[in-house]
Amino acid sequence: MAEDLVQRAHWGNLEGQSWAGLARLSTEEIEGEALDESATETTRFVPMTGRDIKSTEEQEKDGRQFIESRGGRYVYTYLEPDTSAWKRRRVRLPDGTTGYRVVRPVFEGALEDLKQGTAPNGERIDGLIVYDIDRLTRDPRHLEDAIETVEHYRRPIIDITGTLDLLTDNGRAMARVVVAMANKQSADTARRLKRNHKARRDLGIPVGGRRPFGWQEDKRTLNPTEADLIRKAARRLIEGATWYAITADWNRKGITTSRGNAWTQRALKESMRNPRMCGYRPYTVVEFDPDTGRELKNLIIARDSRGDPVIGQWQPILTVAEWEALVVVMSDGPVPGKGFNSRKYLGTGTLRCGKEGCGALLRAYKASPSLGKPDGYFYYGCHAKSTGRGCGGVKISGPETDELIAKLVIAKYEEEAAERRAVVVPEQWSGDDELRNVREDISDLKQARRARKISAERYYSDLAEYESEERRLTKDRNAWNRKTMVAQGEPADVAKEWYRDGVTLAERRAYIEQTLTALVVLQVGRGRRVPLRDRLVPVYVEK
Repeated sequence: MAEDLVQRAHWGNLEGQSWAGLARLSTEEIEGEALDESATETTRFVPMTGRDIKSTEEQEKDGRQFIESRGGRYVYTYLEPDTSAWKRRRVRLPDGTTGYRVVRPVFEGALEDLKQGTAPNGERIDGLIVYDIDRLTRDPRHLEDAIETVEHYRRPIIDITGTLDLLTDNGRAMARVVVAMANKQSADTARRLKRNHKARRDLGIPVGGRRPFGWQEDKRTLNPTEADLIRKAARRLIEGATWYAITADWNRKGITTSRGNAWTQRALKESMRNPRMCGYRPYTVVEFDPDTGRELKNLIIARDSRGDPVIGQWQPILTVAEWEALVVVMSDGPVPGKGFNSRKYLGTGTLRCGKEGCGALLRAYKASPSLGKPDGYFYYGCHAKSTGRGCGGVKISGPETDELIAKLVIAKYEEEAAERRAVVVPEQWSGDDELRNVREDISDLKQARRARKISAERYYSDLAEYESEERRLTKDRNAWNRKTMVAQGEPADVAKEWYRDGVTLAERRAYIEQTLTALVVLQVGRGRRVPLRDRLVPVYVEK
């Protein structure tokens, strides 16, 4: 039976056979011509090839009709939405090396299922149908995989339009030629698109897609409400507020992203990290991580031939100095209080046992009903010695301790605010001239290389040295910008924030972790009454 499948498909006899379809829609190909404004219903665009198909549903419908009209059963559809059959990605190969491959897991899975004769839904499959050769592949390597399935596993792969023939030797030879030409066509299209994108980038034209948060649909005009939110959030972040505090505040007020979703810390960071915030034109670069074998996408600033940032054709929300200060906030490593905290009590994670030789974190536990305490009353105490996690020698009242923690944190913030007002910051960063000279050296070096005045070895050696110095100076300048803004800005009113309606425990915990490394609870002798304040020894975060 299996030996007959290819021959019977060649004759067009699909009686008693079960077939699956592969429907692919790619974003890098031209999906059809735009209609003229004077076009009517009778002159509307009609699909002529697989590249013109507007939806995977249309491909599936045509495939089903084709199979059933020849006596076969259509049992399953492999869907590949937004999948390129040409674009290669850098991947890690089974032998540990890296290479560039077209990544199409659905296509590869369909061929494997066809070889085994079973679809994912459990139905038997004898063959695979596509709209035309474009829908199957534009990659010679994938074409050979399909030919192998037909030749050696005797499983037919056919199309509707007649552009694909893998059932005969002559057809397979022609398919190789057609795919090679399609591959070249895709490469030519990609090259034109790349050149077009660079021209748009050099002119500062906004990229397509959904509008960014803070701008109107034209991606040029500011949305006043959203822009004001970003400015206030940037100021709070520069002054030490947490990412979680911002997102929690926005979500509580019903503020959503431009997609209508709730804010997450990741989404907020991606938005703030975008150079378009300060008017610079960004673009995406793809870098390969040799450790993970994955490609990483990063936004960087577009620069002109002189090395200056390209200014975008839109209204900026932040100043360059403000955005650069934000970059410093985002480039800092993990900082206490900057993440999300799921603890249920204010002091857990900060309170530590002060008994000599212990130092364990205290736990919180509810008071026994026999003690006659109010509902919800709790204590902080050291873990029992039998648990191996403490000594059991320290116990303090929970509510009173939380009140003292609040007073300590607020007092510390107010003390730092007073010190900040007394600091006089220089009006200008001292490294401006040095950074300008380094960038001029980089520009001169590139011109010398283009004129072939220096060797490639000399060029790359000097370039690495100059770029390293540029990164160091840029980092220093951004840190100086942040310090200047913090000194000149109005300090956060932590007392107001602490007792604000709707403030969450996680937000209060964040203020604690930015202030206190630990709060040591001293042990007292049995029967002695010592004021709680005298038992707490704060260990402040070094800044």
